[in-house]
Amino acid sequence: MILPVHIIGSPVLRKTAKEIDKHYNGLETIIFSMFDTMYESDGVGLAAPQIGKSIRLFIIDASPMEEEDSSLKGFKKIFINARITERSGGIVTFEEGCLSIPDFREDIKREDQITIEYYDDNFEFHTEQYSGLAARIIQHEYDHLDGKLFTDKVSPLKKKLIKNKLLAISKGKFEHRYKVKLHIKKDKR
Repeated sequence: MILPVHIIGSPVLRKTAKEIDKHYNGLETIIFSMFDTMYESDGVGLAAPQIGKSIRLFIIDASPMEEEDSSLKGFKKIFINARITERSGGIVTFEEGCLSIPDFREDIKREDQITIEYYDDNFEFHTEQYSGLAARIIQHEYDHLDGKLFTDKVSPLKKKLIKNKLLAISKGKFEHRYKVKLHIKKDKR
């Protein structure tokens, strides 16, 4: 089932997500729907908060980016209760976008290597290391679990410059190419 993607301004995008266990109600359906939603939205990753679920779950299928990085071929994973335990390597700048901030991209600095612990959809535990674009995509989705957006990583000056653009997006001023959910605050008059 294709679900609406919550857009910047939605409170769920700013919450710290909760851990879940293998008995979480409807987990298999949520994961299946997240992949459907991600593919329909032309994304390479999607975190549960982006579909309104404040749980520590994100999915990735970065195979569409394999032309940029051949190591991404077949890189499709489910991360439950993930914890990045180490960030290392040099700092690399790369242009990022987000399904929750449509029609907006920005150069973002991130560590080039990570070590992550997580459970897969069978609740088997893994500790893995990633580098390059795989590490970047994981860090981007992982940030959603801690209530962070990629725009939080820009400089204070840049934040001032993009403030109005982000506000317009939060009010629905963008081209709708996929199902979205806006959270527009009512004027208190």
